[in-house]
Amino acid sequence: MTLFSPGTFAPAPGRGRLSRMLLTQARTEFVLTLRNGEQVLLTLLIPLGLLVGLTVLNVVPVPNPRVDNVTPRILALAVMSTAFTGQAIALGFDRRYGVLKRLAATSLPRWSLVAGRMLAVLGVVLVQLVVLGAVAFALGWHVSPPGLAPAALLVLAGTAAFGALGVLLGGALRAEVVLAVANMVWLLLVVAGGIVLSVHALPGALSAIAAALPSGALAEGLRVALVTGVTPWATLGVLLAWAAGAAILAARTLRLS
Repeated sequence: MTLFSPGTFAPAPGRGRLSRMLLTQARTEFVLTLRNGEQVLLTLLIPLGLLVGLTVLNVVPVPNPRVDNVTPRILALAVMSTAFTGQAIALGFDRRYGVLKRLAATSLPRWSLVAGRMLAVLGVVLVQLVVLGAVAFALGWHVSPPGLAPAALLVLAGTAAFGALGVLLGGALRAEVVLAVANMVWLLLVVAGGIVLSVHALPGALSAIAAALPSGALAEGLRVALVTGVTPWATLGVLLAWAAGAAILAARTLRLS
């Protein structure tokens, strides 16, 4: 019979390590997102369909080689779909069903509820980029190696900007309203926000507006970085400005129910 010294199995009450709680929260959100069929459709299948369709079919004016100019826009669409639309809808319904209130009653700090979601969003974005990049390479995509580091910065800044906007929308409005508004904004940005059509192909003032939006800034910035290898500092600044402004507003308006 094995004997243990006194106190070996003594309970250790108290809050766990913040890093462990944050990673556990992020992992849970990541798995729940991938299990959601509607989320997978929005974040992966639609961008895949547009990537193949816009590359193979001459439905919109795109400079040749088409895949080199289409892929950065589709990567921007994937980031927007996950970090903004999916995040806003998920947060809105979590508030409706009392998930955030229950989590807030635990030892989880309030900031970790948002930080965990953002880490999960970043994980989903990385999965998207790998899948979309593999398909793009199969279609003949050529990347400028010096542009990979700037592109990574743009993806991080774009995820932060769209994530903050998603929290701003999903944390302030009722779930049904969030569902309608998020999908409407997503559609408008796809059509006239520099995703399907380049900001340079849009007419007049619409071109300037699209370039100042996070969708247009991310799509154009990724195109410049991945095609030419140049760091687009101006578009990176636009994304960081959106991220900072939306994060400040989201922190002030976020409601748990």
